[in-house]
Amino acid sequence: MAKKVLVTGGAGFIGTHVAADLVARGYHVRVLDSFVSHRGARRDRPTFATGEIELLSGDVRDPGAVGAALDGVSMVVHLAAMVGIAQSMYRMASYESVNAAGTATLLEAMIGRRIERLVVASSMSIYGEGRYVSTDGVVHDHVERTRESLEQRQWEPLTATGGRLLPVPTGEDKPPRLASIYALSKFSQERLCLIAGRAYNIPTVALRLFNVYGPGQALANPYSGAFASFAVRLANKKPPVIFEDGGQLRDFVSVHDVARAFALALEAADATGKVINIGSGVARSVSEVAARMGQVMGGAPAPEITHEYRIGDVRHCFADISRAQALLGFFPEVTLDSGLSELCDWLCGQKVEDRVAEARHELFSRGLTL
Repeated sequence: MAKKVLVTGGAGFIGTHVAADLVARGYHVRVLDSFVSHRGARRDRPTFATGEIELLSGDVRDPGAVGAALDGVSMVVHLAAMVGIAQSMYRMASYESVNAAGTATLLEAMIGRRIERLVVASSMSIYGEGRYVSTDGVVHDHVERTRESLEQRQWEPLTATGGRLLPVPTGEDKPPRLASIYALSKFSQERLCLIAGRAYNIPTVALRLFNVYGPGQALANPYSGAFASFAVRLANKKPPVIFEDGGQLRDFVSVHDVARAFALALEAADATGKVINIGSGVARSVSEVAARMGQVMGGAPAPEITHEYRIGDVRHCFADISRAQALLGFFPEVTLDSGLSELCDWLCGQKVEDRVAEARHELFSRGLTL
């Protein structure tokens, strides 16, 4: 008999892909989602390609809705969360309420039930700055850029003596350096699940997702990531907006690979109690990605480099995925070129409202850019 999986936040960008992937693997899937956008407006219910998915409307902070969603479920994928680093810096109460209190509500409702596996979506934002190595080979895991250096447009972090630091892949053993309210709330989600999982013998896995992109991205939310921001601007024949100098390195991973990682995490026995990076394992500059997206979309205006810093942003962070390979058998399958082509094909059928300038002004007016 097929197992039933509850996917919280399953009507969102990543959630719809996870739910569809699980159905394709033979699971019965139930989705719990509030169907509310980041601005508080109602979202349309997703149209899944199969009738095997049961859609429930409810807030993850509502014990009644969560309890009903858990009835008859043997596994849980927890994706319900508010997303976006910049927005979290002025909507602190909302982020903590949904991400932390919502997770606690879910966990309390799981007590006493026979849950065979919980997989929670954590975030690379927990790391803050990624891992660096100085020219003498010393590893630096506690790097932070000072406000003074950022005001002087010194984008690259340095050693305490002003020496050069080289970014290297970030492994799960790097200590957290929380640089935003979003990072704090995702750390709360991760720790809550792992602590409760140990206490109540619920096998739990936390997947630290890097920069996820693909069809179905929340284009109406200008805070949801570089890819969404670039896509909105390019679709409106406007230059992508890039903060700092565009040299910051990120790890962009296809939502299809991410969905597969969740399925693997539900089944991998050796993953229990672990945090696992899910990324492409490839570092790419923000400028490179913006340029390649413009090329795929048939040519576009050159990116607008703002030379501004957003509070909460980090310079470099990209994934060491060796643990995912060893414990999950996870190997990324979608190349950046094919992923960009798919994303751009999807964009052609979307009506996209450009709110990037509005969001940038919002941050400036609140003193959240330098």
